[in-house]
Amino acid sequence: MEGPVLKVVDEFQPLEAVQEYRKALLLEAFESIRPDCLITEGFPFSKHTLRFELIPLLKHIEVSGYPTKVVCCLRDIIMTQAMTDSVRAKKQARTCKWINRYYDLVLYHSDTQLQRLEENFSSLGELKPEVFYTGYVTQSEAETLPLSDQDRDDLSQPGPSLVVSVGGGRHGYGLLRAIAAIAPALEQKIPHKIYAFTGPYLPAADLLTLQELAANRSNLVVRRFTPRLMDYFRRADLSISLGGYNTTMNVLKTGVRSLIYPSPSEDQSGEQTLRARQLENLGILTVLTEVDLAAEPLAQHILNALKKPCQAHTFNLNGAQIAALKLQQLLNREAESAVAAGGVMVSVF
Repeated sequence: MEGPVLKVVDEFQPLEAVQEYRKALLLEAFESIRPDCLITEGFPFSKHTLRFELIPLLKHIEVSGYPTKVVCCLRDIIMTQAMTDSVRAKKQARTCKWINRYYDLVLYHSDTQLQRLEENFSSLGELKPEVFYTGYVTQSEAETLPLSDQDRDDLSQPGPSLVVSVGGGRHGYGLLRAIAAIAPALEQKIPHKIYAFTGPYLPAADLLTLQELAANRSNLVVRRFTPRLMDYFRRADLSISLGGYNTTMNVLKTGVRSLIYPSPSEDQSGEQTLRARQLENLGILTVLTEVDLAAEPLAQHILNALKKPCQAHTFNLNGAQIAALKLQQLLNREAESAVAAGGVMVSVF
């Protein structure tokens, strides 16, 4: 099977049985809702391991006669994994076949100033549905969420602050440990507070190690998660993080100075490195490599970054709003056709 290997959570259930159950569950959910629009995130450009349940669903929509519009939403960088030219050509041909057969629209969450789809997908000209650039999708504001006592205390602290984040936490321990290691030396050079968020998936043993280190460092706070992460980005003098899409968008949205260490995860490093290097070439951030996590170079990168002015950019970060408008336009066209034919549609908005 291509891509990541699928595993069964319940070891008493064979993989094939779980796949059949998921496929049936998805079809049942579709029939109970019969939505005006189905959106697949990434697929069929990526996530091919899920084709066992998605292709039957798409075939069902095709033969059902339902007016459901099918849309693919796609992040900026795809198919960066190492593969031969023949394998790449085969994957792109299959993607084009599925898009052209089942889909009505591709929403591409990117900005042409930074990334065009054809740079990673050379078969773009073979796609029949419209490929629409929405701009980048950024995290919505969390003002309506309650502010915890700890967040209120942390965000009201005077003085410079650094925010360290590693997404879900599966691959960020090396960066977090490196930050914890240099915290005492850094405290001697600049006044600051470091707020490090490990993510929910960092193993408990690693979290305990970091918390024990933080207990002996007055400038370091280690937490699993906050729903107000954007507030920390906005307040921070510097962000130090992995280079996932969402974190990078937080950096662009808030304009915070940034050091990015692309994820060491094999299936993500190509995407994160490519995006981060493009932004580094524009002077927006600095990319860290594994050798930069040693104490002396890491401390120097932090000090150098804090001396630089924040860099402005003109990227479109309104991708969520623009995508919603495009979907409304797609569905309204269908609604107008249904009304003209005497039918009725229930809007998903």
